[in-house]
Amino acid sequence: MVHSAYDSFQLITDCPTKIDAIESYGSKLLLSCSDGSLRIYVSDSSGADRSPPSDPHALRKEPYALERTVAGFSKKPLISMEVLESRELLLSLSESIAFHRLPNLETIAVITKAKGANVYSWDDRRGFLCFARQKRVCIFRHDGGRGFVEVKDFGVPDTVKSMSWCGENICVGIRKEYMILNATNGALSEVFSSGKIAPPLVVALPSGELILGKENIGVFVDQNGKLLQADRICWSEAPTVVVIQKPYAIALFPRRVEIRSLRVPYPLIQTIVLPGARRLTKSNNAVVVALEKSVYGLFPVPLGAQIVQLTASGNFEEALALCKLLPPEDASLRAAKEGSIHIRYAHYLFDNGCYEEAMEHFLASQVDITYVLSLYQSIVLPKTTAVPEPEKLVDLSLDAPQLSRGSSGMSDDLETFLPQLSESDENSALEFKKMSHNTLMALIKFLQKKRYIIVEKAAAEGTEEVVLDAVGDSFTSSRFKKSNKGRGNVPINSAAREMAAILDTALLQALLLTGQSSAAVELLKGLNYCDAKICEEILHKGHHYAALLELYRSNSMHREALTLLHQLVEESKSNQLQAEPIQKFSPESIIEYLKPLCGTDPMLVLEFSMLVLESCPTQTIELFLSGNIPADLVNSYLKQHAPNMQGRYLELMLAMNENGISGNLQNEMVQIYLSEVLEWYSELSAQQIWDEKAYFPTRKKLLSALESISGYSPEALLKRLPPDALFEERAILLGKMNQHELALSLYVHKLNVPELALAYCDRVYESSVHQPPAKSSGNIYLTLLQIYLNPQKTTKNFEKRITNLVSSPNVSIPKISSATSFKGKGGRKKIASIEGAEDMRISPSNTDSSRSDGDADAEESNEEGASSIMLDQVLDLLSRRWDRINGAQALRLLPRETKLQNLLPFLGPLLKKSSEAYRNFSVIKSLRQSENLQMKDELYNQRKAVVKISSDSMCSLCNKKLGTSVFAVYPNGTTLVHFVCFRDSQSMKAVSKVSQLRKR
Repeated sequence: MVHSAYDSFQLITDCPTKIDAIESYGSKLLLSCSDGSLRIYVSDSSGADRSPPSDPHALRKEPYALERTVAGFSKKPLISMEVLESRELLLSLSESIAFHRLPNLETIAVITKAKGANVYSWDDRRGFLCFARQKRVCIFRHDGGRGFVEVKDFGVPDTVKSMSWCGENICVGIRKEYMILNATNGALSEVFSSGKIAPPLVVALPSGELILGKENIGVFVDQNGKLLQADRICWSEAPTVVVIQKPYAIALFPRRVEIRSLRVPYPLIQTIVLPGARRLTKSNNAVVVALEKSVYGLFPVPLGAQIVQLTASGNFEEALALCKLLPPEDASLRAAKEGSIHIRYAHYLFDNGCYEEAMEHFLASQVDITYVLSLYQSIVLPKTTAVPEPEKLVDLSLDAPQLSRGSSGMSDDLETFLPQLSESDENSALEFKKMSHNTLMALIKFLQKKRYIIVEKAAAEGTEEVVLDAVGDSFTSSRFKKSNKGRGNVPINSAAREMAAILDTALLQALLLTGQSSAAVELLKGLNYCDAKICEEILHKGHHYAALLELYRSNSMHREALTLLHQLVEESKSNQLQAEPIQKFSPESIIEYLKPLCGTDPMLVLEFSMLVLESCPTQTIELFLSGNIPADLVNSYLKQHAPNMQGRYLELMLAMNENGISGNLQNEMVQIYLSEVLEWYSELSAQQIWDEKAYFPTRKKLLSALESISGYSPEALLKRLPPDALFEERAILLGKMNQHELALSLYVHKLNVPELALAYCDRVYESSVHQPPAKSSGNIYLTLLQIYLNPQKTTKNFEKRITNLVSSPNVSIPKISSATSFKGKGGRKKIASIEGAEDMRISPSNTDSSRSDGDADAEESNEEGASSIMLDQVLDLLSRRWDRINGAQALRLLPRETKLQNLLPFLGPLLKKSSEAYRNFSVIKSLRQSENLQMKDELYNQRKAVVKISSDSMCSLCNKKLGTSVFAVYPNGTTLVHFVCFRDSQSMKAVSKVSQLRKR
């Protein structure tokens, strides 16, 4: 016997005659005796010490006395009877089935067709009665009054031994098998055999399911006869009667009553010995057992007492199941009992090695996590008032060696415990290690299930504190606060945060001790409350650097994290990191860490970015750009701490974001390039191996920068150039200053590269295409033409003019006659007027002159002993850019002796284009004249409109006939009005407009 679920009490000591059937009606007992009488017993309350019953409709645990006897209640002994409380009827089965009204036992109906019936089943919900007679099953329905209506009558293969309603169907035990009878159409479906010895036994459960007896086994089936589960109720032998009173099944045997739990595995709870027991039935609050001439009542032991018994005997599962049956009004008692049982059961399971099951019960008990963590002496927790005192946890510790729990420091690994257990027994050591691992795994699952609620409370409390700070709460702002990622400023003495810190610190240690480093990293990546000091020491000692970095990050300890990361990168480079041979740290790791810090701590980003700038320049510059760190700040920091990378930074920044670099930075970048080029020039000049046409990488960068960007000062750069070298750089700078003639002279006479001069002219011309020029935009080509035709004039005082240009404090840049500008990659540059344009003497009146300007210039050149004219370059220029040069002006500049044959490549396409343009303009002129004539014709047609006025014509405004009055016609040609009406309407419109304007 596990515990006492029922107390046996003799209600009736001796009945004069043999008892055939028994039933209870409220607090009364109805006994059908073998002499056909019905005896009614009530509780004997004559004693003075009898207290009033708590429930007047329940059996009382006290002796019963005979109240009255109904003689001749039945002609033959009753087989069975049943009280239908919902209808206040007594159903009895004897030679037929009869219904009597309670409590006066008036006979209201007798079903004569039930004569010879041996078994019945009543469906109280629908008021349906089914009974078996010989090989027939009949169904009757109570009509709510005094009669019953027959519904169905079905045949069955053999005599029915047991039957019960199961939903809309009927389960019948026939001969030695069970069948499901469809109450609608009479269809039969076999379930299984009932056995060879014991007769069939059908027991209905409150849920609608059935227990079918097969010898000494009870099988669970659903309403369709399908097996529900593999487990079975195993009785000591085949019972004669089984009644269900949750949570127990009570079975009757000839000499005893067995009580079994309805929970798997249906253990035996109690056995009550009652020799000669013949009948078993249940009442509202008890189970009644009838012997031959006496009656016993089995009264349930109060659930609280049963729970205490089960807990004391270690049957925790049964105790918890009984807790769920406590009434709702005892919710607090139920919760307290369940919590206590869960804790005791958890300790029992923990001591027996069932760690995960133990944690499930700790979780169900709602016990504080510090209570559970006290079982784990290897876990180091933060100092807090929430940790229970050791003396309060008697007998809760593990058999493992006790370790001191300080605020920091712990065993390096689980192996440190092993020598204390058994240094010689290797199997014991392995077993202990396995046990420790299992206990920690169970703890991890426990903490993970508790974590959501605890962390949510801590986060909510942190949010509340932040709101109070925002509104200036003096109480909160005066307390010591600790910042943490994602949770604002939370007081260190916050109860919720203390609990969250304990949980996360313990969970992190458990993950590390079980080798789950990746899970530890994921924990630290999210919102966490790990104690920084304890976890830092543990992670550093265990070489868990990835987790340590996340710990630093979550606690805003960025300097420590970056210092560690730099150390790991250096160790990875030297292959000295042995703790984590799989994980490697690269300079990109530092860049990734710095990205979120650009907006909050740019100086820290600059400080640690210097460590990776040389190895990862592109990624570092991208970091500066994506983080929106001011370029001037970055440049000044580089200039001070990494001057050798300053130019690289500016160069990459310009390549990535051309418009994001200021003019000051552009000028500084060009100055850096120029310094390098001048240094290189000095070295080669000293060795007398300088070559003006030699281009090394830095000079290429300088030339590209001079052409593409515009933020620098060309005057300042021009002063730094040597007078006898770097002519191409000088030419570009002169072009920026709109000194086009000097720039072209350098290309032609110093560099001797006409192609560069032509490319220069092309850039100037193309940049002026979208500008409205005052004159022809081809004047730049005429300037080059002049340089070719007058080499002596352009080179005369060349150096002096450049020197004056550079030394002048305020360089006056004359306006170019075409008022155009060109735009390179770096920006827009003004084009200066061609110097000496007055000497060109271009005038419309000179077109017919017999003496060209080229002749005059040639004579002047001859007088000065000039060199020969660069006629080949002139002809090449004219043939290649004929469409961009003013032909008339170019011809006036050419010398008279120039052969027309040489000018064919220039004049041919030029004249062809002029002719085509003339023809096109003529066609356009003709088309426009034709269009003008068409419009005039349409205007004349519109003016020819005819309006017919008759005597019936009406004014559209005053609705009077027009008669012979002056009239007006609206543009649609159909609306006619008096002229006076039209004039008045126009005046009214003008007045309304004025009034509206005044209102505004």
